Amino acid sequence: MYNSYPSKSDSILIVDDDTRIRKILRIALEAKGYLTLEAASKKEAIELIALQSPKLVLLDLQLPDGSGEDLIKEVRQWTEIPVIVLSVINQDEDKIRLLDSGADDYVTKPFSMGELLARMRTALRRIPDEESQLPWQDGNLKVDIANHQIMKNDNVIRLTPTEFQLLAFFIKNSGKILTYEILIKVIWGDNAQNEMNSLRVHVAQLRKKIENNPSEPEWLFTEPGIGYRWI
Repeated sequence: MYNSYPSKSDSILIVDDDTRIRKILRIALEAKGYLTLEAASKKEAIELIALQSPKLVLLDLQLPDGSGEDLIKEVRQWTEIPVIVLSVINQDEDKIRLLDSGADDYVTKPFSMGELLARMRTALRRIPDEESQLPWQDGNLKVDIANHQIMKNDNVIRLTPTEFQLLAFFIKNSGKILTYEILIKVIWGDNAQNEMNSLRVHVAQLRKKIENNPSEPEWLFTEPGIGYRWI
């Protein structure tokens, strides 16, 4: 399992099923002042990317529940988070394929920490100032994702954990159409089955709590046959 969430969304996500490698990277990165998150599988990595918005991902390609390349393709549907692949594969055609899939850089194992840190600095320089953790407000609705607080007409709105996960994910991807498939994977994992009705129920409940008129939403819109979009 991954470690406890840090309080800020400026962490580095280490994705590798090898506990020893994760530990080595964690110690080295934290010694340089970075916060870290860890994932041992594709499912854990997607959940952390969606809910914690780390600054950068260090990704091994061989994962127990899917390939790192597939993970890159999936997260590129809804985020531009920098991804640096760490792998023993050293063929040019493989590197090109990974870069075409959405990876930002590729570091061949074994590598020096100096080289990796330099590649990380380059990738992080292109990230704009993080705004997704600032309180979001429109009219009488205010959402403070960092502090898990939702206010409507100056009253606290109580959400279930699943409703909060959905709301946070919608706001972090404002303006993007999020397909049913992506949402189900983020909330229930890659192996989720028959969760479409659950998704619709949670979205309906979320609308009842946050929208002024759930039948005519102001913020959370349905894209028929595709998914949902937050303004």
